[in-house]
Amino acid sequence: MTAARPTTSFACLSFDCFGTLVDWESGIYEALSPLRRNLPASHPLHNDRPATLRAFARLEGEAQRSRPNAPYRSVLAETYGNLAAELGAEASEEDAAEFGAGVGDWPVYPDTIDALRRLHRHFKLVILSNVDRGSFERTLARQLTGISFDAIYTAQDVGTYKPNLRNFEYLVERCATDLGVKKEDIIHTAQSLHHDHVPAMQMGLASAWIERRGEVESVMGGDPKAYEGRVSYSWHYRSMGEMADAVDALLAANQSTL
Repeated sequence: MTAARPTTSFACLSFDCFGTLVDWESGIYEALSPLRRNLPASHPLHNDRPATLRAFARLEGEAQRSRPNAPYRSVLAETYGNLAAELGAEASEEDAAEFGAGVGDWPVYPDTIDALRRLHRHFKLVILSNVDRGSFERTLARQLTGISFDAIYTAQDVGTYKPNLRNFEYLVERCATDLGVKKEDIIHTAQSLHHDHVPAMQMGLASAWIERRGEVESVMGGDPKAYEGRVSYSWHYRSMGEMADAVDALLAANQSTL
């Protein structure tokens, strides 16, 4: 980690959503149940959650790079079909379309709502997500109930998917135009080292790593050793709740000195 000024001196938190606020891994793995149930016990991915998610993430990344303008629900449907073919399982177009439309079914982490409410007392909250607008609106209505973001920027708005640097250029440009927030006053807050922290470093954005380490091995975050020299997050938290606690403690300490 790199040394940084206090979090409370910043004005805005930009968030990856799916993986950081919403449990992308559990949502995807559960939605893949119809495919997984068809695998024989001898299959290498039978009941292997990390390997299944790594295969899915690899194919999803390929789809995003080959069709950067495609809505995320379409990317998900394509990935589902490609994974089925790779696994030797059958999947109809209807199955793939249903999977692609299921973003709003993925659950938020238990600490997300309370943490966002507390953080919103001090920061503007901005979403920078690899989804289409319709999918995010569904998540906002079903999973992020009661949370009001100051701005929402999606891959559909930008025309590319993270980790493309254009998504972060768009974030900086729009935060300045829409919110009057300068780049140096933004903390990009995310789980994925690959999708978020590598481009954040390239952009010169301050960042906070939400590791989201749980009882089950996570494939979304990444291994810091593998990204040495390519990421430079200034804060490291295990959850959004831990980040909110740290900010609250700093604000309380500052208040006590007044």
